[in-house]
This record gives sequence, structure tokens and C-alpha cells, in this order.
Amino acid sequence: MNYEKKCFALHRRFNDDGYATRTTIEQMRVEKSIEHRYDVYFENDSDDDESVLKIILFRAEHIEYLKNGLFKPLDHHFYVLDTSRSWMVYWISLSLNLLGESDYLKEKSLQIISFLRNCESPHGGYGGGPNQEPHLAATYAAVNAIVTIGNDIAFNSLNRVAIEKFLRRMQQPNGSFTLHESGEVDIRGAYCALSVAKLLHIPTYPESDLFHGTADWILSCQTYEGGFGAAPGHEAHGGYTFCGVAALALLDQLDRCDFDALMHWTANRQLSFEGGFSGRTNKLVDGCYSFWNGAVLPILQSWRVGKNQMVSLDRWLFDQEALQEYVLICCQNHPGGGLVDKPGKNRDFYHTCYTLSGLSIAQNSFNSRIVIGVSDNLVEPIHPVFNIPCQSLEALREYLKRKDNQEELK
Repeated sequence: MNYEKKCFALHRRFNDDGYATRTTIEQMRVEKSIEHRYDVYFENDSDDDESVLKIILFRAEHIEYLKNGLFKPLDHHFYVLDTSRSWMVYWISLSLNLLGESDYLKEKSLQIISFLRNCESPHGGYGGGPNQEPHLAATYAAVNAIVTIGNDIAFNSLNRVAIEKFLRRMQQPNGSFTLHESGEVDIRGAYCALSVAKLLHIPTYPESDLFHGTADWILSCQTYEGGFGAAPGHEAHGGYTFCGVAALALLDQLDRCDFDALMHWTANRQLSFEGGFSGRTNKLVDGCYSFWNGAVLPILQSWRVGKNQMVSLDRWLFDQEALQEYVLICCQNHPGGGLVDKPGKNRDFYHTCYTLSGLSIAQNSFNSRIVIGVSDNLVEPIHPVFNIPCQSLEALREYLKRKDNQEELK
């Protein structure tokens, strides 16, 4: 196959050594579907440059798909998503921002904020939909959506006092967090609470007792493989690893984990043939891990730069080109826009958001931009710890600085 020979010498097919299992059969089936996608771009071209220029981000189609979903009511086929509506606002808003539609979000900010206010609990925090109980994950999604919009109309809707009270109600004596009243405890709760607190300048440990013991609890979730599980004793997983790493970075405690094992586990989640990431050992590639795993290595790399350790400033510690090719070639298979986890799967707003976030990570490193395909494939940069646009984060910081100064003058 020309693709392997010409473009990705490091990409290797899976070898089951003659012992077929359901897992190996599924892996080879996925590889075959991906091989077909790559053949369309590379097999018949003698010029590598011509092949690469065929790789295009279908920006207009994705924007239309996202805009159609932002204000569209859920029909009866999607009632199961009723508790994820604040998430959908975030996924769609972030995706539109990454695709260059920040002005559109500002134009629609009153409508978006009006909906999110209906999701806000009078006791602090946000639910997954209107009149639902507050939930830490939904609160994270709502706050991130508000920050992504990036204007004062959005920022003025944030009730920091009520949100802090909600975070404190979710905190457990051992430093972990329940996701809702009497709900489950896992590493998502700790990260979502920390992300919201840090974004909104809510005092955290050691300035206050909020998050006292949280770093110790998160560290107990690191597994023998190096990644993090949902809770102590659970299997290492890409999404939970992101939550653990980002939370420890926000607590300035990242150097306390097994750093080398963590980097080794995360780097090995990028699959050598597909170019994308899987979420766990011996699992299939999935576009959403373009962010969940793709963001972990930049966080670790940034940490080492901050500690004056010798780390490259030009590239992240994964194959940025291969990840972009997986996203742009294998995750764009719907003519009406939207991205998928792998060829043959259905599009949805979740995978659209996190594949685009992963694409942003892969394109934007410390000192360089690496863009595969045409130059118009470039999307907006995001902050890897919060997964919000860098420009929106800066606007929030300026807003909170003005707000805090006004409070001091009273």
C-alpha cells in the first residue's frame, strides 16, 4: 500500500500472531476501513504534495451542522440527551469558535445565556437541562460554554458566590467530589470542580480549605500502567487521565505523580497505523481521544518547561501530523458536516467537539504551527487544561480583573 510506504513509515498494521480473538478481529476490521480511507487520498498519487493538498477540513459543512443544532429542540429520538443539553451547548459553542465563528456566538449570546439560566439552580451550579438538579459535570459544561462565548453579556451571568457554595457542598472529607447530591464519586468531579474554581478565581487550597486533600485523592487514582482511572483501583482511561493530569496541574501538584509512567502510557495510546488515539490499552481508535489523550502530553510538556527542564518547544511529544490526518481523513465521512469517532460511525456534537479540539492541539505547539493539508485547515488555538479558546480565556481574565477591582473600590 503506497500510503504506508510513502507517507507514514512508522504506521504498522496490527499482528495477532495467529491467535484471533473478538478484540483482534475488530481491530483488523477497523484498520481495513481506515486503510480504505487513506487509499482514497494517497494510493493513486505519485506526488506527496498533491496528496496532502487533498486533505481538507469541511469547515462550511461543519458550521452549518453545528448552527442547526444549537437552538433545535430535541425530538423524541434523542430524549436520552435531555440531561446533556448544557453539554450540547458547550460542545456546539466550542466547535463553532474553533471554526472561526466567535462573532456568531456573540450575536447569539443573549439566547444562549437565556437557556443556560434556565439550567441554573437557585442553590448554585447548573443542571444538564432546565429545572434539573445541579451537577458538577453540567456546571463545568455551562461555565465553559459561557466562557467560550467570550463577552460581558455571558460573563455577567456567572454567579461566583453561588457556584462556590455548590462546589463546597460536593466536596467530600477525603478531598474527592461527588458529581451531585448523594451522587457518585470519581475523578471527573475533582477536575470539573477545579476547572470551574480556577476559571472563576474562586480561592482554592492552600488559600482556602476548598480542595484540601484533593491532590492526594487524585494521586491514588494513578494505576500501575501510568494512566489514571475513574477512582482508586480502576483501569487507566484516557478521559480520566486527562482529568487527573489537568487537575494536578491546576493544583500545582503534577510532579507528585509517576511522571515517566504517565508519559509512556499516554504516548502509547497513539496507534501506529491509524494515527489517532485509543482510550485504553488494547482498545480501538476513537476521534474524541484526539483531545483527551492529545491534551495530556502538552500539559506534561508545559509543566516541564515551567520547571526549566530540557523539553522541545517546537513540537508536542506525539505525532502531530498523523493525528491531524486521522481527524481530517477518517473522521469526516458525513456529507452534511459533523465529525465521527471512526469511519462508519454516526456524527454527533460530542465527537465533533473533541476531534476539533484535538485538531487544534495537534496544529498549535509552543513555537510553531503544523498544519496538514491546505492552510485553511487551521483552527483556533485552545487552552489544553480547560479546553476553551485561548482568546476567550484572556477575555475572561480581563473581565474578572475589572470586576475584582470594582469590588475593592466599594
